[in-house]
Amino acid sequence: GRKAIDQMVADKRRAEAELIARHASATLSKDDVELALSSLGDFNTHVEFNRGPIDAMILLLEANFEPTAPEDRFSLEISQGMGGSKLSHSHTTHYAFVLQSLHLWREIAHDMFRLWILAEEDLLDESCPYRLMNTGQGMNRVQSAPLIARAMHDILARVQRKMGSWVGLSVVHLGDRDVPNALVFIDKYTQVARLLDPIARCIEALPGLAASPSTSSIINGQFGGAERLTKAILCDFFKHGFDGSGSDGGSCIDGRLTSAWNWCSKLEKKPFYPVFMLAGFQGFDGDFKK
Repeated sequence: GRKAIDQMVADKRRAEAELIARHASATLSKDDVELALSSLGDFNTHVEFNRGPIDAMILLLEANFEPTAPEDRFSLEISQGMGGSKLSHSHTTHYAFVLQSLHLWREIAHDMFRLWILAEEDLLDESCPYRLMNTGQGMNRVQSAPLIARAMHDILARVQRKMGSWVGLSVVHLGDRDVPNALVFIDKYTQVARLLDPIARCIEALPGLAASPSTSSIINGQFGGAERLTKAILCDFFKHGFDGSGSDGGSCIDGRLTSAWNWCSKLEKKPFYPVFMLAGFQGFDGDFKK
């Protein structure tokens, strides 16, 4: 409650005061220590709100699907041309494709502060002039982004080593019609949490909705219970949010995110959309409230 929050705020302020008193010196002012602590707090807040939803989806994938043993009605297998898919993957291949995509997004979210700095350096680099071009999405400033490109290839290589293998393309679009410049790159990947958080929150709300007298008939009667509905929602998202669909979709690095956007844009047509509304869904670009 409010009292507990006030106590936590007081504890934090007391800890900050102790750290400032301990580390301030003739060469490091109290203001500098306070600024460093605030910066650490900003980073932790960013991680919680932007990497947290990705961590949640990784856990949901691993908890509800076996990598090599699909359930009959909840297989992640996709076929080109079926349900709008542009890719063909077996259950095992697609499980790996989704998992590695989520881990890639996780690493990008974790490293976003550094990527922001590099993006600004790329945008202001006089040796990399821009040109105005119609990219198919209106006039855009097309400009190469060598620092972001190098950082992205480092992140991609780190994820590939972690996963042990790689499904799909490793192409990173930058300075072209798909991702015209470094600012567009930053904008694309800061949207990931907005796409995933409503899905994770809906899944989290399902047991409560199943137990509530006012909504239990919907969850249990129409959808077969919270566990079955959880798998139905996740199966649909993991299949068709990573099927290469969308105007610039495919298996490349940026196409994976385009497919997720495409799935979210079609949520209203899904049979479980009313459940999202019951869970407090108000859109992928706004608040998610009860």
